[in-house]
This record gives sequence, structure tokens and C-alpha cells, in this order.
Amino acid sequence: MFSVPRLWAIVVKEFIQMRRDRVTFGMMIGVPLIQLVLFGYAINADPKRLPTAVLMADYGPQGRTVLHAIRNSGYFEFTHELTSEQEGRDVLARGDVQFVVNIPQGFTRELLRGERPAILIEADATDPAATSNAIGSLRTVLTKALEHDLKGPLAFLAGREDPIELRVHAQYNPEAITQYNIVPGLMGVVITMTMVMITGLAITRERERGTMENLLSMPTRPFEVMVGKIIPYILVGYVQLGLILLAARVLFDVPMHGNLGLLLLVAFLFITANLAMGITFSTLAENQLQAVQLSFFFFLPSLLLSGFMFPFRGMPQWAQAVGELLPLTHFLRVVRGILLKGNGLHEIALQLWQIALFAVVALAVGIKRYRQTLD
Repeated sequence: MFSVPRLWAIVVKEFIQMRRDRVTFGMMIGVPLIQLVLFGYAINADPKRLPTAVLMADYGPQGRTVLHAIRNSGYFEFTHELTSEQEGRDVLARGDVQFVVNIPQGFTRELLRGERPAILIEADATDPAATSNAIGSLRTVLTKALEHDLKGPLAFLAGREDPIELRVHAQYNPEAITQYNIVPGLMGVVITMTMVMITGLAITRERERGTMENLLSMPTRPFEVMVGKIIPYILVGYVQLGLILLAARVLFDVPMHGNLGLLLLVAFLFITANLAMGITFSTLAENQLQAVQLSFFFFLPSLLLSGFMFPFRGMPQWAQAVGELLPLTHFLRVVRGILLKGNGLHEIALQLWQIALFAVVALAVGIKRYRQTLD
């Protein structure tokens, strides 16, 4: 017959096990908290204060008024002052800015003559979600920008519709095709998810299957064990990368303007960084379940804070600082830059060394944590 004391004994036993398995308990509490904080505070689908460069060839009062109106819209933050159009193309290619505002020479003179001068806005449209709202606000901004200037002798211009012509050049993805942004990013997401999880099981699997004794009896150093477990999966990572590149070209017609050899070089560092992170989790976990849980704990912030799902520059500064620590953030910038912008080594050098630094630190922690005994 049913026994309440026996039922209560099982309940108490489960609570004791839960208390002993701190990683699982931490996942049950930590994951909901992380999701709450990230979705509540960090995620923003309407990014504002986007870094913008200004190429000012006309310093007339109306040109300055237009710039103030653009800045006051809240979507644009002027961070660079340029001296040439080539410099504007360079900062867009490196991803230093999201927009370049070009006030052409003779802007004020043409405006006063009623000739409807043009203002050029160049946008880095590799991520359409990051630029669409800002571009959409420009028409209203320019219509109202000169309301206070067009008075008195200039009142005749106020009655005209759109005294300024707005020209928007959406660079790298002019048709705002989301696949051009999502599919290259999937390379980083898939590699992060699989590499960290697979290698996270490497040492815990040895321990659970009882083969750890054989591994420890071998005359091997911790570094040799770590690297030996990483190398086979590098090939697996390249197979995944090749499949996604093939699908991107054949199924989604994603443009590939850059050097694929350079992309493969960067992929080596990125795959190594994730494998090193997985090996580190493997040394921290006591069993395979804990290794999987730790891997998920790393993957969730990487997915949400790297700029894959939501615009990176739409997040608050603290979230961007956390995102900068993740290798996926830098790999997404690199792969989109190479494929969509045709970037070379010079443009991606900053992202390259940050991925390499993460790989070195993760591997060093794993080697430090690697125990050459079963205790």
C-alpha cells in the first residue's frame, strides 16, 4: 500500500542530491536569472546612439543645423570627423562606425538658391536590423531640421516639400536581405555550440568509463593531453564550416567578396578557442551532465550578446563589455566582414588577436585545472 513516510524519504533524498550537485542547482537558478537580465536589460531591437562619422565639406549654418538635427534624433552619435571619402569607406569596412554623413561642398549655396541640395548617408547594412529604424527616421528629421532657419528672406523655401534631397547608400547589403547577415553568423553559432559541448565531454567521459587510469599511466604532459584531444575536432569544425559555406552559396546566394583562405585561417583560431573552452569545462565538471550544463551556460550568453540575434550596438555598455569577451562576437564581425565587405587582414587584425587571446587563456586554465590523479 501507499506509504507517506516512504514517499517523504524519496523527496528528502532528492533534495540531498540536489544540494550535492551544485552545478545542476546553479543551472536551475542561474539560467532563468541570466535570461531575465539579458532579455530585460540587454536586448534592444531599436538601437540608438549608433557611431557615426561626418564628412563636412560645407561649414555653412544650414549644414550645421542639419547635423544637429540628425544627432538630436537619438539614433546617431558623431564619433569620427573625416577628411576624405576614402577614409569614410575605410571606417565602414572596419566596422568602426555604422553611418557616414556627407555634407557636400556648396550645400548652403544650393539650398539658398532653392536647388534642393543632396545629403549622402552611407550605412553599414550588413545587419539590416541595426540600421533600418535609424534610416527611417532621417526623412522626418530633414523635413523639420530647417524650420527655424527658413524664415524672413528664406521663408519662400519653407513652403517647398523636401528642401533637401536625402540619398542613402546601404553598403554591403543594399537590399537588406536578412540571410546575408544570418547565414554567415550561423558558422560561428554552430561551431560554438558543437565544439564546446563535444570537448566538454572529453575528460569527463574518460573518467566515467574508467579509462582515465590508462590515460594517467601514460607518460604524457597536461598540455599534450589537451592538444591531443583538441586536434581531431578541428577537422570536424572545418567540415561544419565547409557545409555552411556551401549552403550559403548554393541555397542562399550569399555574396563572398573576400579571401576564403583568410576566413579558414581565422576559423582555425576560432575553432581552437571553443575547443579550449570545452576542455576547460571538462576539467571542471565531475560528470558528463555537468559538462553539458557548463557548455550551455557559456553558449547562452554567446548567442544573445554576440550580435547574432540582436544588434550588438543596441545593447547597453555593460552588455557590450561582456560581449567583447566572447570569441563569437569577434568571429561574427570577421566572417561578415570577409564575405560581405571583402575585408583583408588589415581590417580584421583587431578581432583576430582577441580570438587568439581567448584561446590562449582558456587553454592555460584547462592545463592548470587538469589533474594527473583520480582524486
